[in-house]
Amino acid sequence: MLRRHHPGRILLGLSPAMVAALALIGPLAARADEAPPADVIGSPSGLEIAPGDVLLSGRRASAQLIATATDPDGSLRDLTRLVRWTSLDPEVATIDARGRVTPVGDGEARIVASGGSVEAQTAVRVERMAEPHPVSFRQDVMPALSQASCNMGACHGTPTGKGGFRLSLRGYLPDEDYQTLSREIAGRRVDPFDPDNSMLLRKPLGELAHEGGVRLFRDTKTFEFLRDWIAEGVKDDPQSAKAVALEIVPGDRVLNEPARSQQIVARVRYDDGTVRDVTPICYYDSSNTDIAEVDPSGFVSFKKRGEVAVIAHYLDLVAVVRLTHLIEVPGFAEVDVPQDNPVDAAVFAKLNRMRIAPSEPCTDEEFVRRVYLDTIGVMPTPEEARAFLEDPSPTRYETLIDELLERPEFNEFWALKFADILRSNSRLIKSKGAYAFHRWIRSQLEQNAPIDRFVRDLLTADGSTFDNPPANYYRISRTPEEAVETTAQLFLGVRISCAKCHNHPFERWTQDDYYGFAAFFARVKQKPGMKPDEEVIFAADGGDVRQPRTNQVMPPKALGGPVYDQAQTSADRQQRLAEWLTSEENDFFARSMTNRIWYHLMGKGIVDPVDDFRDSNPASNVELLDGLAAEFAASGFDLRHLARTILNSRTYRLSARSNELNADDEVYFSHAVTKLLSAEVLLDAISTVADVPTAFNGLPANSRAISIPDGQMDHPFLKTFGRPARELACECERESDSNLSQALQLIGGSTVHDKLRADGGRMHLLSQSDKPAKEIIDELYAVALSRSPTETEQTAAIAHIEGAEDRRQAIEDLGWVLINSKEFLFRH
Repeated sequence: MLRRHHPGRILLGLSPAMVAALALIGPLAARADEAPPADVIGSPSGLEIAPGDVLLSGRRASAQLIATATDPDGSLRDLTRLVRWTSLDPEVATIDARGRVTPVGDGEARIVASGGSVEAQTAVRVERMAEPHPVSFRQDVMPALSQASCNMGACHGTPTGKGGFRLSLRGYLPDEDYQTLSREIAGRRVDPFDPDNSMLLRKPLGELAHEGGVRLFRDTKTFEFLRDWIAEGVKDDPQSAKAVALEIVPGDRVLNEPARSQQIVARVRYDDGTVRDVTPICYYDSSNTDIAEVDPSGFVSFKKRGEVAVIAHYLDLVAVVRLTHLIEVPGFAEVDVPQDNPVDAAVFAKLNRMRIAPSEPCTDEEFVRRVYLDTIGVMPTPEEARAFLEDPSPTRYETLIDELLERPEFNEFWALKFADILRSNSRLIKSKGAYAFHRWIRSQLEQNAPIDRFVRDLLTADGSTFDNPPANYYRISRTPEEAVETTAQLFLGVRISCAKCHNHPFERWTQDDYYGFAAFFARVKQKPGMKPDEEVIFAADGGDVRQPRTNQVMPPKALGGPVYDQAQTSADRQQRLAEWLTSEENDFFARSMTNRIWYHLMGKGIVDPVDDFRDSNPASNVELLDGLAAEFAASGFDLRHLARTILNSRTYRLSARSNELNADDEVYFSHAVTKLLSAEVLLDAISTVADVPTAFNGLPANSRAISIPDGQMDHPFLKTFGRPARELACECERESDSNLSQALQLIGGSTVHDKLRADGGRMHLLSQSDKPAKEIIDELYAVALSRSPTETEQTAAIAHIEGAEDRRQAIEDLGWVLINSKEFLFRH
């Protein structure tokens, strides 16, 4: 959460004297009557003022203006706090040094922005100054409380409140908040007869002890609205116009050095058609405060190169603008942008735009190991790796990828991924159900079933959970609420659980959205089947969902989509949901599934976390995500087609080794992601090196860990390395960060130890053979790392084996060293 502060002031815990001192020594904007330094303004070729056609209605209105310079190279710079602002008609409107216009009298005023050799003018119209204009509790006070962070989750917006004072989170219950503010504790919070003595003002002003510190300043619109609302009699206005849309001016913008800041303007449109500037009473967030911060006046300041999404909140409305700050990078040169693959076209164009150089291509040895692990979850055999490395064909990459996509291990590996997030778990669906569900998932992959059909079959499934395995979807998600949260997260990439209890505090989703979506699942029921542990999913004749706050029966409503007839049968509701969710009308589905598949192949999502699509968590490369999603949909949601497109890209083949110009890049895919192998893949790889299979209860001999169908199958090594219990519909349940327990397992754990020392295993057989040390070393490196040892590695290993008293132990030592190497443990 950003620490919100008034421009030029420090909020938390400083005395008024310290605040005043800091304000004097801090950087000051040019005064309205003072010419800005010419060297700061530079020599722009033009200057414009936005937004245009400003109308100020009533004495409480105000408007923020933005002055934008166009430089000779076509780039834009925000000069709002650098130009000299002048009102040519001060009896109509005045303007301060930061571009904020205040009405004085009815009429039209010309506003001038000037600096250096450029000047621009705009008109501001003022009306209805003589009419009463009372403060609106709904449209002024509620957002003012949010702007001051009074009703945030860490303050009075928490369910239990603070200090006996509880507000609804971000003001989603104005009726209750009005009662709390105006009626509780005998009206001591607000005193219409002595407004300045109201606790609602004195505590956040710092005049009374306040655990939350100073949150309010007298020279702000927030204070004005709160103070005048109290003075005007603490009135509610439930019939006031409803805010229906929020916009940010100037929209997405690229700021080239020396530009490092941007003023934004937030404007809201009401259902009566009026438009109003609400910049000073919105609250703002930056998607990455390490790159840029935004203050309560909507002024964005960049700290370093990069992109951020700036989010403005007004009541339950959200607006987002993406700002990019670029600097000149010594030594950077643009690279050619390939056009034969949509991945490369988007990634390399973005890298050029961000002035980030891509890494060199990886070696063929690195590629063959990487593509096997990413695509089918197993390492190449030495023979397979050698065949690729010795293939002179320029199409060897494409040929190998096509072969891997048709291997049976592809189906096993990707069935594991889908079974994880679909929670195939014997605790939830019994052992027989878990095995049946896993077989069904794998069969869909074997048939190359379109992903949209796969999802529709899940959402419309009914009948026996044993005979019709996709029905297990509703055995796991047993209530409408569970089905809502699972479906939204899995297939839309939306984490909507917050909206179950209140409107989402940071996003557009409301309680109405949550329970409207839940209505699709209200008539899905479960009952015992005829067989032991069997359940039958069926459509009940009735059943509805009520919004808990209003007690209103909710008709089925797609998230961000249409409302359907609430009288439909359960089967109709499920069918309509499935049709909408996978249709072109819903852009969440294709983008979410594309991002998930990209994540599994590339190691990091274009949206990250992979299942957290929200306005405040934008894609790192929108063109890449949208382009791939469109191609995925056009292919008929063909998983193999999308995987082939990604794997055949030059982006996929980039080295994991960074260079000076991309070392700090973690989001734009300028180099490959280095990531610890997943638990099952790692255990299978260790078994391969040792040539000692792992026995799993209930599975045939020589089964791989990637083939385990049941999330409840316990194995100490798999558990230590993050195999999920499949309790959550989230990729986050599978841990990928290394830890001490994993190190101990590898260094001295029984799994590695027993496999290396097993009679009949690779180490034993090599020690009994008459192979020279060099051949043994070559074989172990080829099996473990898909490459030959370097000269240094070869020399050290030969010396160790030939100088050892116990040949078998020396070979086991080498196997242990390879298994514990970063090159083996990590996907590079």
